[in-house]
Amino acid sequence: MYAASASVSAPLRPPRPQHIRPPQGGGPYLDPSHAVGAAFGGGRTRRGSGLGTPPLSGRIDLSGPDGAELRSLIASVHRICPEFTPVQVLRRSGRSVLLVGTAGRTSVVAKCLLDRSAAGTERFRHEIATYRTFVRHRPPVRVPRLIAADPDNGILVVERMPGRPAAAQRHPADTPPRADVRVALGAVCRVNLWRPPVGMFDMPLDYGKHIIRYHELGLLTDRDLGDLQKLLHGLAHVQGQFCHGDALLANMLLSPAGPVLVDWGQAGWYLPGYDLATLWTVLGDAPVARRQISQHAQAAGTTSRDAFLVNLMLVLTREIRTYETAVQRAQQEPTPPGAPDTGEEHRLLLRRLHDDCALARRAVRAAVGTR
Repeated sequence: MYAASASVSAPLRPPRPQHIRPPQGGGPYLDPSHAVGAAFGGGRTRRGSGLGTPPLSGRIDLSGPDGAELRSLIASVHRICPEFTPVQVLRRSGRSVLLVGTAGRTSVVAKCLLDRSAAGTERFRHEIATYRTFVRHRPPVRVPRLIAADPDNGILVVERMPGRPAAAQRHPADTPPRADVRVALGAVCRVNLWRPPVGMFDMPLDYGKHIIRYHELGLLTDRDLGDLQKLLHGLAHVQGQFCHGDALLANMLLSPAGPVLVDWGQAGWYLPGYDLATLWTVLGDAPVARRQISQHAQAAGTTSRDAFLVNLMLVLTREIRTYETAVQRAQQEPTPPGAPDTGEEHRLLLRRLHDDCALARRAVRAAVGTR
């Protein structure tokens, strides 16, 4: 729960243990140019190519400027998983390198941390701790099985799950099929109903501090600050909800056996509706899905509505900050001839995010007016 305070930065109290009946029926990296789920599912697959995982193929190039780094990373993986045989580099970003290979007869993905900042290291340790928790306390969705981990050296090896990512990008360029969105929403809702043992997870997000921080950065107006603090104050005694924390379609693999969720580095207790707010944010070209998400998030009444709106404003503001940084970086680094203009893509996305934020801002003001 949240206790009210002058700065509206009160901690979340763990929910009381209770039996939750699952509903019937039915992946933060902030690098805008990479998908996460594709790596765990074997790379991008075009729509209509089926749900199977492509076979491993290819060869890792250990020469060139990145060769020494790759050799060092592979050696680190071997220290905790001697049977690991690397086959492909699936993704490299400023934060991590993902290597796909085998460990005995098991197809695996080795995630090697590059971001050694305090925040990056803490996030990675949390992801490892989450997978270790899942060994004994299985969530109500399919997740990769932990093979080996070394939090001190930033190495995580998990089972490579079959399936295809529900989206190849953080913000899908094409409208996802309704069936895929429906499956993803169902998986998120099952996660949100789960109640892991008390003490297993913390609260990754300090709402009050983030609101103030975004205001100081000029991303929230004075009125935004006051309105969000009023809503947060009214949510002081709301029970926390367990969330994936980065519920992107790119972090969901679709397979005949059911959806798989990956990238659990931000899992924990949030105000209700955080995962739904994330899904709403990345589904800008799917108005029907957005309407369903909004209705579901507000079905429990005024309290759930207010919690969803607070989450939505924070998620949208975070995305705006992320892509503004990406646009600035693109302006400093000219696009090579023949390469796609990612800077223009990011500018178009930013325009949509600002429109979405204006919409959420009006909803927040209306909600404050009804209190």
